Amino acid sequence: MRSRLLRSAAILCCFASAAVQAQGGRVNPLTVPSTLPFQAPRFDQIKDTDYQPALEQGMAEQIAEMKAIANNPAAPTFANTIEAMERSGRTLDRASQAFFGVSQANTNDALDAVRSAEAPKLAQHSDAIYLDPKLFARVQALYAKKDSLGLDAEQKQVLEIYHSDFLHAGAQLNDADKAKLRLLNTQISTATTDFQQKLLAGTKAGALVVDDKTKLAGLSDAEIAAAAEGAKERGMPGKYVLSLQNTTQQPALASLSDRATRAALFEKSWNRSQRGDANDTRALIQKIAQLRAQKAQLLGYPNYAAYSLYDQMAKTPAAAKGFMTQLVPATAAEQRREAAELQKTINATGASFPLAPSDWDFYSDKVRKAKYDLDQNELKPYFEISRVLTDGVFFAANQLYGVTFKERRDIPTYQPDIRVFTVYDKDGSELGLMYFDYWKRDNKSGGAWMSNFVGQSKLLKTKPVVYNVGNFTKPAPGQPALITFDDVTTMFHEFGHALHGLFANQTYPLVSGTNTARDWVEFPSQFNEHWALDPKVFANYAKDYRTGAVMPQALVTKIKNAAKFNQGYELGELVAAATLDQDWHSLPASAGPQDVDAFETKALNSMGLDTKDVPPRYRTSYFAHIWAGGYAAGYYAYLWTQMLDNDAYAWFMAHGGLTRANGQRFRDMILSKGHTEDYGPMFKAFYGKDPDIGPMLEDRGLTAGAK
Repeated sequence: MRSRLLRSAAILCCFASAAVQAQGGRVNPLTVPSTLPFQAPRFDQIKDTDYQPALEQGMAEQIAEMKAIANNPAAPTFANTIEAMERSGRTLDRASQAFFGVSQANTNDALDAVRSAEAPKLAQHSDAIYLDPKLFARVQALYAKKDSLGLDAEQKQVLEIYHSDFLHAGAQLNDADKAKLRLLNTQISTATTDFQQKLLAGTKAGALVVDDKTKLAGLSDAEIAAAAEGAKERGMPGKYVLSLQNTTQQPALASLSDRATRAALFEKSWNRSQRGDANDTRALIQKIAQLRAQKAQLLGYPNYAAYSLYDQMAKTPAAAKGFMTQLVPATAAEQRREAAELQKTINATGASFPLAPSDWDFYSDKVRKAKYDLDQNELKPYFEISRVLTDGVFFAANQLYGVTFKERRDIPTYQPDIRVFTVYDKDGSELGLMYFDYWKRDNKSGGAWMSNFVGQSKLLKTKPVVYNVGNFTKPAPGQPALITFDDVTTMFHEFGHALHGLFANQTYPLVSGTNTARDWVEFPSQFNEHWALDPKVFANYAKDYRTGAVMPQALVTKIKNAAKFNQGYELGELVAAATLDQDWHSLPASAGPQDVDAFETKALNSMGLDTKDVPPRYRTSYFAHIWAGGYAAGYYAYLWTQMLDNDAYAWFMAHGGLTRANGQRFRDMILSKGHTEDYGPMFKAFYGKDPDIGPMLEDRGLTAGAK
């Protein structure tokens, strides 16, 4: 999800001559509407060399369109100002949505160079629009008489947001301060792009290379084969490569029985971006944090967190921090109990070493097996990825919302193993198009995400083209595509975002689908995770890939009993990361550059949580969400929206659970609304009251008053 008017940013009329890129009579496919169904990108025709000229042509076109709106001699109306802005930038939208989708998931040196070159231009482009005094004057004139314009509810909301966004972007600054703001925005954009590229390179370079297969004891044969294949792809036949995922903890740590290998893998993860080499991100973080604080000060805010949260559901940093503070007592108490239990387990083996972060997953898995007799490797045969998708993710969506899916082979993709489906609504009409890009690659950013290649809009007559991206370990050739239950949950999570985008039913792009606040947009995705363990859904997909046998009930019961296990750790690593984010972005400009390691240590030590044994989910130096991913001062949203999703799920369970009637109500009142209403009243209308943390703590087996 990117910025509103661009849905990004860049610079102006000097690129007008790029109008239609032709090379020997070839038209750049990004500069004309796609002829594919749903206007899906022509990845069969798009070349790496097409993106930059299309982005620049798109920026030039939108600037010309905006100038025409600003200089229109007719008095401003909603149609000739707001609607005209909503119609603008079609080439830029088309080019940027394809470019950012591919460069995030399948980058190369050419795309990295385009991103570096275009990032500052896109920032300047956004400034050229939002800081245009004539354009703002038209918006201001409409806003001043908004109640007498005869607008419907969605139009009024769109006008309110445009006015707020112009103010927030600095439209009322004087010319000198606008010049300062333009420079800051350019510098921030360049630095965040540099951060992302350094992190991707550092994560790739940080992979653990193992020479001796015995050091991988505990991993399955399939996992060892995948590690060998990864080494072969890197030109190291005979060795084994454990690639890093984006989080602090790594999946293999739960299985590796060799403590030295665990420690080495954890160290690779923890220090991936602060080794003093070309991929060290700390200097960039100092720069980004300081630039953001300066920008907030220029715009009249005490810090960047206050600037960032102005349009969120929480509204203020104090509300976000206050919410997290409520979680600390129960979390800290559970962490102490869990750490003591793990140390006891270590001692029982005859070992004498103290618990370390690299030990936590390994010994917690032993405790899990002892308590619940649950072996993750025993589960994997029941989670074959294709069946999870079609008989789990799709099945749940059908049961709740009546939608159906048909795979198609005629839609070109940017990577051969991507799957594409047409999504049909309950009445059989086409709802949208859906891509799935699940397998990890060295040129793919870490984590999992959803976005659009085409957004929904009645004004533009477009239906959603949505994609989910993951980083699951691809099996070696000839091996089954088996995943963990955590991966299953991720699939349901990202598809929750997809449903939010697919069910969009708005006229205006500004408020359509997932164009919502960070502390709202994660609500539908986290809510959708609940259906992964719903009895009806689970029985439909959790089947042994070898025999088709449904998972035995005894094993299902173990999974459910274990669901509340290790929650002190899981909640603690999120609270720690969210606190780091808030503390970094609560710095005033006067604080000056901070030593990254010292600042991080101080912030973690101030929380009242066991951050020695339970490190943050993301360390400052590889926290892509906040330095490059749009979650600056907003990572708390994952926790805030867990509160919302657990409240909503509690409502479902009190009203019959997985039913079409309940699904339709959730679709009508939440999923199809976009940002056509304010978030608090929208949630209260569904839930019946304001959100509370009770169901969230109960879902995790914690107690609000724990000391």
